[in-house]
Amino acid sequence: MQHLLEQHSEWARMGRRKGFTEAIAGEATELTSLASLAEPSPTKLPKCDESFVSRGGALSGTFQAPELSNPNNISRLCLYTFIAAPGQRVLVELRTFNLRGKPPDGAAVGELPACMHEYMDIYSEMTSLEASELVNSAFGGRYCGPIPPRRRVSLHRAVALAFYTDKQYTPPTLFTGTYRFINSSEYEVGNPVPNTLCSFVIEATKRKTGLLLSPTYPGIYPKDISCNYQFIGQPGQRIRLEFRDFDLFFGGPHCPFDWVRVYDGPDNSSAVIGTYCGQQRNLVLYSSDERLLVTFFTLPRAANTQNRGFKGIFEFSESFVKLDFISKHDAEHIRGSECDQKILSKKESTGFVYHPNYPFPYIQKVVCRYFIYGMQDSQNLERVRLEFQNFSIPKGENPKPDTCPDGYLKVYLRGQEATDSYDKHDAELCGEGAAGPPAFPPPLLSDGPRLVMVFSSGELQGRGFKAKYTFETEYRVPGTAAPGGECAFTYRSEAKKRGDFNSPRYPSNYPSRTNCTYTLVANPNEQVTVVFDHFKVKADAWNATAGLYGGATCSEDWVEAWWTGREGSRVPLGRWCGPATPGPLQSPRGALGLLLALHTNEESVASGFKARYVFEPAKSIFGDCGGNMSGAEYGVITSPRFPIAYEAPARGDASRVCNWFVTARPGKRVLLNFENFAVEGHLTDRGCPAAVLRLWYESPGPPLELCGEKAPTDRWQYLSSSNSIRLSFIIADKSVGAAGWRAVWTEVSAETEGCASACAGACLPPSTICSGLQHCAGAVVKKPAHC
Repeated sequence: MQHLLEQHSEWARMGRRKGFTEAIAGEATELTSLASLAEPSPTKLPKCDESFVSRGGALSGTFQAPELSNPNNISRLCLYTFIAAPGQRVLVELRTFNLRGKPPDGAAVGELPACMHEYMDIYSEMTSLEASELVNSAFGGRYCGPIPPRRRVSLHRAVALAFYTDKQYTPPTLFTGTYRFINSSEYEVGNPVPNTLCSFVIEATKRKTGLLLSPTYPGIYPKDISCNYQFIGQPGQRIRLEFRDFDLFFGGPHCPFDWVRVYDGPDNSSAVIGTYCGQQRNLVLYSSDERLLVTFFTLPRAANTQNRGFKGIFEFSESFVKLDFISKHDAEHIRGSECDQKILSKKESTGFVYHPNYPFPYIQKVVCRYFIYGMQDSQNLERVRLEFQNFSIPKGENPKPDTCPDGYLKVYLRGQEATDSYDKHDAELCGEGAAGPPAFPPPLLSDGPRLVMVFSSGELQGRGFKAKYTFETEYRVPGTAAPGGECAFTYRSEAKKRGDFNSPRYPSNYPSRTNCTYTLVANPNEQVTVVFDHFKVKADAWNATAGLYGGATCSEDWVEAWWTGREGSRVPLGRWCGPATPGPLQSPRGALGLLLALHTNEESVASGFKARYVFEPAKSIFGDCGGNMSGAEYGVITSPRFPIAYEAPARGDASRVCNWFVTARPGKRVLLNFENFAVEGHLTDRGCPAAVLRLWYESPGPPLELCGEKAPTDRWQYLSSSNSIRLSFIIADKSVGAAGWRAVWTEVSAETEGCASACAGACLPPSTICSGLQHCAGAVVKKPAHC
């Protein structure tokens, strides 16, 4: 603080202030009178210093600014000193303050505010009262303007206020304040540690309860200080700290500047309960055993902070909750709490939670929280199931219905603790449970991976509770889940006529190494339709060609579908992967329903699928249109209304379906050639979500799935492996329509020797020569003259 003496030579010329030194040296020595302290300086200006000394007289008083007339604008410095007796400290508070000057809004760290012509400097950490000691004492800040400095408590026995002005007139109303000499014993929290300023050992054998104060509370706390408060209890005791007031400089969430750190043990190698700064509310901490360390640290910076530190109370007690009801089971005590615990899943693991003091009746007036957290990461998603095996939390006499007037167990199933929404519980449980009716509270199931319980015991004592928790995989799939917890879901017509289902965790990525099944069961004389609204299944090596899906093209992740029969039989419909959405699916008349399966390997994943289902009354085997083609050598099949665009189904219907069955004579085969084809969708880019034509022409095997648009030069021609083919055209309710398709079917022979007209490795019947139809893709249609 050399700047203070250099800047103001008038103060330096004041020289020796005998009263300071004598006051600190001992109360037996008489202080020099204020008259002698005000001995004229060489400037011949009257003295304006004041000194307030505790000598067994008044322990409090007031002070105000000096009234100075200074027509020549000569700089004046007035020193106000407050000197406490041994065993005392000084508390100084400015009540009004209006020094003429404007400090900047944000002076940089280390810079003094720009108070030039009138200001007050504060010193509250002086170890002695010699005038020269002000140079070596910590500088408490320079103040001007209308905002008064916050109160100060001396670190030792003295506070000095240095008031500087070079104004022509100083009224006594410029500042006013009060001082009070207070007992310093409350700052001695325990036994002082030798050669330290503010470190103490607090032993339960000497003091079971008491105050815990920062060194100059409620005044601004000192800079460049480190205090340790070591609590030592007796075996079986725990320590409770409650901070009633906490106000430290906030430098960021990690408290990089000033902080209080609490260690759950005897020294700073013990586990840390927490590091705290800023303003804390309702900060209550408990040790795990009989030892605790609190460290208070401040940086040696020159920033003009105005924080008051902390005030708390401590208590050693044997009556705090014993933690063995946590440590004996698969749970972990949350450090700093009286009895909170956390339980983390070990992948589909199970365990038990108990009331505090289990197996004995619980203690009154205790609050314990249980945080039961399942796995939640890119590969796992769990939920928590809670089942009670014992329950007794008394309600007392004549309680109101559905209320818990004394103790309770509140359960949170939706992650409310993340936002401290403890008033929004999902269940509040109390009363007497029994194994028979009335049963224990019913099982509870969390919405996501977190379940939290808050147990509060009231005035009445009860037997408490025991509950089993189970972490089970949460697939986030609607439907009736398999009882064993596997990824298997059933949708029955009698339960719900229409609904949704999806890949696990949709719209998030599905997990790897997963197999899921979706079983849709129709009533007799019903059919079920499935329409996909989103589909993206990982397939890095996908190389599907027009309508061909199967094991050769989907070898990583895939979706498969089957028709299911009532005797357990299954008919494959296809396998899909990549971005190509499956076309709408419908079970045929007489079938049990549909079965879908998702398979994922251990490699990367994708967003999966979302689909919807509808159970409807069964239609004829031909659907809404279609028919049976037999007894002829050839014919034509077209989409409804062709060449006019096909239509979406009637309002409220899930789909429009047309089924054609083409049967040739035994030993013959069927050749199908598409002359025109335009169905909304794209086989490889987006699949056939709105409409699809399925063609069964190879037996056994799934059908060919067709959508998109055929160019005039493309050849879409298919030869059956038997004497029959089946076509199924399904239009979903989200269809917008397209031009449709036209196909020519022909009964052909596999024997081509001596064949007059061959096509695709088969022999066309002679009658096709005069049909005028495009029986063979790419051939020129031309009737001979004899037709």
